[in-house]
Amino acid sequence: MPECLVMSQALESLRSPEQNYKSTKQEQQQASPLGIKQQVIGINGQFPGPILNVTTNWNVVVNVKNHLDEPLLLTWDGVQQRKNSWQDGVSGTNCPIPVGWNWTYQFQVKDQIGSFFYFPSLNFQKASGGYGGITINNRPVIPIPFATPDGDITIFISDWYTKSHKELRKNLEDGIDLGVPDGILFNGLGPFRYNESLVPEGIAFEMINVDPGKTYRLRVHNVGIKTSLNFRIQNHNLLLVETEGSYTVQQNYSNMDIHVGQSYSFLVTMDQNASTDYYMVASPRFANTTSAGVAILHYSNSQGPASGPLPDPPNEYDTYFSMNQARSIRWNVSAGAARPNPQGSFRYGDITVTEVYVLLNRPAELIDGKWRTTLNGISYIAPSTPLKLAQQFHIPGVFKLDFPNRIMNRPPKVDTSVINGTYRGFMEIIFQNNDTTVQSYHLDGYAFFVVGMDFGLWTENSRGTYNKWDGVARCSIQVFPGAWTAILVSLDNVGMWNLRAGNLDSWYLGQEVYVSVVNPEVTNKTEVPLPDNTIYCGLLSSFQKDQAQRVSFSAAGSSVPKGGRKFLFGLVLTWFTVLLG
Repeated sequence: MPECLVMSQALESLRSPEQNYKSTKQEQQQASPLGIKQQVIGINGQFPGPILNVTTNWNVVVNVKNHLDEPLLLTWDGVQQRKNSWQDGVSGTNCPIPVGWNWTYQFQVKDQIGSFFYFPSLNFQKASGGYGGITINNRPVIPIPFATPDGDITIFISDWYTKSHKELRKNLEDGIDLGVPDGILFNGLGPFRYNESLVPEGIAFEMINVDPGKTYRLRVHNVGIKTSLNFRIQNHNLLLVETEGSYTVQQNYSNMDIHVGQSYSFLVTMDQNASTDYYMVASPRFANTTSAGVAILHYSNSQGPASGPLPDPPNEYDTYFSMNQARSIRWNVSAGAARPNPQGSFRYGDITVTEVYVLLNRPAELIDGKWRTTLNGISYIAPSTPLKLAQQFHIPGVFKLDFPNRIMNRPPKVDTSVINGTYRGFMEIIFQNNDTTVQSYHLDGYAFFVVGMDFGLWTENSRGTYNKWDGVARCSIQVFPGAWTAILVSLDNVGMWNLRAGNLDSWYLGQEVYVSVVNPEVTNKTEVPLPDNTIYCGLLSSFQKDQAQRVSFSAAGSSVPKGGRKFLFGLVLTWFTVLLG
């Protein structure tokens, strides 16, 4: 946007040469995801929100202004927040940003590259939008393991409901399932009218403009709330090169199942004859609906609109296909990432496991008269005082370090139970899915190694099937119904870290736990101190002062690590109404 460029240049002269400033202007935008008037959460007047495009090791300063009618937090899905869980933006680490306030996140994208995204973590707000992309680039001195693409395109695919997030969360509390989504969106827009009987007139759709013969990097994020989606492009191959910060063995796919919270990078070469445009499709997997998201891939020399049937998806109920596809994704152990050394230089298969957790989930059930979901029979309840603040101020009784490593022979309960992780320990986590739908799980603070998945019950003998050489490192993983997935993670990042269901309905009803990782010897040297701009709530509410100027830009505090470039960004979250046509 020209306005942003002029603003950036004007402010650049006020800052030191090693700093970089970026801002965006708030605008009112009209769109029509599914042709039904509804409110969505916009950021800087955009839906989806702007992309944070940074380079590894940069210091990132993001000022968030809350113009909603509810408190909120933003979390940075996949950003590891090294030594700095204060900036993680979830209920266990941060007090919510009150209505009308602005708050500044300050963190370093330490030794990371790849494709990630941000979204609101509280109150089911993600169901109304509020998400945007995070692209972390290599430093120029670190080569990427493929030729530099001719362009970089971010794509958000998601299920979408025409009910507001407030209505949806109330339904869940009343024991009413979300049901099938009302549609599938591409970059916040509804489907191209590929079928007149299925798609009504007047719906705006996404068009991706490309040039023939060029190769583009497509960063595809499933930012939905519960639906696995199959992504494909008519007559084009998808060359997988990266997922959530790890370069992968480069393999061609005709389609890819992308589960809730997952991100992939594909290289796509525009090698067709452009006699027409081409369909770009995201269709639900393992869901009883024919709804599909459809965007248009438009060559600059295209001779006509896309036509014919959509490219075929995999068999709807073939979970074996999907699992085998997931198993085929391997780590590129010869490629460097944010550092020049090969990714496979960390020989995770040679490390002795020190802690084992088998996490069993179940469908929602009544506990003390309320609908809840559980892990190992415990449904997490967020205390009024964030866990991290309670730990910092040594407040007893807020949480217990007693989360069981197996399901206990006792009735399910609601509790604030935390995993006591051992600093520099090596943890094995097995997710056992006893639900009837695909679930995904995400761990903040880390990339973990996906070493195995299979149908049936996990046993000690299942370790014999583990991939101990090139299992991909990522931060979100799917678990198929009646199946298990095993991960390994090195607990080298001090902090309080959220382990949660990616499926928003499961997460909202209690399917999460925190992992506390404390260095008992030199905590002050292995963790960033309490930020100067900390918001206080719960038992620490008396510490909080009102913001005198709620809409001014908060100054960067002392918690940003010194050195490196600084990237500043302003995000204004507000309601706007999505209009018909």
